[in-house]
Amino acid sequence: MLDIRFVKAPLVIHFEKVDQNREFFQKEFNSLSEFEEDAVGQWLKLAKAKGETENSDPVLLTLIVELHKKVDQLTALIKKEERELIPLSHHEMIDSIGFENISLEGDFFEEAQEYYCRIEMPVFPKREMPIFIRAISTNIGQILLMHDKDQKDWNSYVASRERVMIRELKAKA
Repeated sequence: MLDIRFVKAPLVIHFEKVDQNREFFQKEFNSLSEFEEDAVGQWLKLAKAKGETENSDPVLLTLIVELHKKVDQLTALIKKEERELIPLSHHEMIDSIGFENISLEGDFFEEAQEYYCRIEMPVFPKREMPIFIRAISTNIGQILLMHDKDQKDWNSYVASRERVMIRELKAKA
């Protein structure tokens, strides 16, 4: 039996076995990175690195950048320029998550196979998080590759789900 600490998490995952398509999936993974952001996001990172934002409210700056991204998304939608993501063959519910693992509600993985996944994350900003996993059983995958910013958001989400679980257990006691 695997000794992995899991917490319940109502997330949706899209995935497909990598097989010979590693480069194909890697291109999308790279395009969804934090470094492929819009010009305002890049400008803000550069301004932060230079220390030009130290007298600014970081929350307000983040909100303004996210509003700018929404305007860009709406503009792309109107112009029919929306980015197409790779259609992945499976769409399932995640049962529970850990800091380095996910567990599905059913047996959908082939053990020892690598999968490219996108997880619909309910964090701000809401987005699909690309990851690569290796199946360690028919329903458990170990995270192999995730962007740095996504890993921080993932770890925060796991920790918040743990706090919810602890509060629920205390309420039952």
